[in-house]
Amino acid sequence: MTSTNAEIPQNQQGNPGTINVEALRQAVNSSFDSTVARLKDLVAIPGIAWPSFDPAELERSAETVAELVRAAGMDDVRILRCDKEDGTPGGPAVVARRQAAPGKPTILLYAHHDVQPPGDRALWESEPFTAEERNGRIYGRGTADDKAGIMVHLAAHAAVAAVLGAGFGLGVTFFFEGEEEAGSPTFRTFLETHRELLRADVIVVADSSNWKVGVPALTTSLRGLVDGTFEVRVLEHAVHSGMFGGPVLDAPTLLSRLIATLHDDDGNVAVAGLVAKDEAGVDLTEAEYRADASVLDGVRLAGSGTIASRLWTKPALSIIGIDAPAVDVASNTLVPSARAKFSLRLAPGQDPQSAMEAMRQHLESHAPFGARVTFTPGESGNAFSTDTASPAARIAMWALGESWGVKAVEMGIGGSIPFIADLTEMYPDVQILVTGVEDPDSRAHSANESLHLEDFRHAVLAEALMLARLNAEGLEG
Repeated sequence: MTSTNAEIPQNQQGNPGTINVEALRQAVNSSFDSTVARLKDLVAIPGIAWPSFDPAELERSAETVAELVRAAGMDDVRILRCDKEDGTPGGPAVVARRQAAPGKPTILLYAHHDVQPPGDRALWESEPFTAEERNGRIYGRGTADDKAGIMVHLAAHAAVAAVLGAGFGLGVTFFFEGEEEAGSPTFRTFLETHRELLRADVIVVADSSNWKVGVPALTTSLRGLVDGTFEVRVLEHAVHSGMFGGPVLDAPTLLSRLIATLHDDDGNVAVAGLVAKDEAGVDLTEAEYRADASVLDGVRLAGSGTIASRLWTKPALSIIGIDAPAVDVASNTLVPSARAKFSLRLAPGQDPQSAMEAMRQHLESHAPFGARVTFTPGESGNAFSTDTASPAARIAMWALGESWGVKAVEMGIGGSIPFIADLTEMYPDVQILVTGVEDPDSRAHSANESLHLEDFRHAVLAEALMLARLNAEGLEG
């Protein structure tokens, strides 16, 4: 990865002088209070796509978003869904499309209207589904992830339409998914079913972050993901720990020993065959990382190389669940089996199936004391890298810098957006841009999720500038 803490060369900027930046800025500013109000309305709807939550709220979320899209001047607005593998309906997606004028490209603007559950209410400083402004931020579930993404798309579109009028010939498709936080279980089927409806030349996925408050970024890499479970078994059934303990070690102890083989003494992933690169062009200081991740004093950071490469271009392996008797109900027996679930983030360039097989081979070959190890593969998703030389990426970098007034950076994200792999496979020639409104303190998925309001304003203007440039110049470079 290369840093872009430098001006984009003039020969890569096209002719931004054809864009009336100040008129677009004024259009964004004049409607910004209304944009924030609409965002607050969306935050008030607890649309959660998990089966244990009220599906009526998810439907209400889709209907409200559809009304906002109609108010944006889109005539053909649909609420669409596909069935899951078990036959139950998937989450409702809102799709609207305006055909491009002759010679103009089409851009698809993606975000999702479903949100994470609120979690423990006691951890929130305000009501999760009541948007509250404090100290230049707006707090509430979905403020940053990803209802702000919806409003960035709608407000930017409205600003460009107001400034350009009949001269706005860019094809625009809104695609607001309704099940992303539940893992997008019908996303691939949805693409296959509506392939032509969603076809575009450029796709903007507004579901990522910026470098920090006041510094915009284009997300140019995402790690892939594989997960699965492994069980350690040592006995056919539980036996009395006093009568039989000593000659055989219990399953939780051996599971712990097996887990300990997954990292070396420095905390690097010790599974052979995984891609790892130390090539991030920008970096965080240890103090910044410790603050952002809330690392406790005295806890030593794991791994080697730059912190950014450990986050973006190297694998990260976590144990995210263990099945063993709970302490409060534990009996004095030797436990015969124990199970763990792993989550392995993959560096760009790593094949997920090869990574899954590497995990299998490592776990089976490191079985402690000859214990029986059973490996069960889970989900997988590809990593993603942006073609930063593409016309769309160059325009996006210009727009971000112009809006914020500082040079934009390219950055990676340690997380994964698995459906992007489906987009690249279904539309191999499309130029995909990953943008967002979050910052290191947004706390998406956590209590007190929030959005920095001034960065939100900048994000709207940046996308408006990008739409205007694509409308004026197309993708000729």
